[in-house]
Amino acid sequence: MADNILEVKKLKISFRTNNGTVKAIRDISFELKRGETLAIVGESGSGKSVTSKAILGILASNAIIEGGEIIYNGQDLLKITEDD
Repeated sequence: MADNILEVKKLKISFRTNNGTVKAIRDISFELKRGETLAIVGESGSGKSVTSKAILGILASNAIIEGGEIIYNGQDLLKITEDD
């Protein structure tokens, strides 16, 4: 665990729309160790971009992070302010 630079644990993301809430990501988890390269692959609409944008903190304003953790260097990015 100490070697992990990034951990995504049970991430759940939905989006508010005019027609209700759309579930986009459900329980995605992965680890990235220092020195490793991670490739996120999948079909169109499988959540690759949403997952990446969540890690970077640049989700659309209608996004709802319903659960999970994004831990970078031991700190949960979902629990810190934008200024931090």
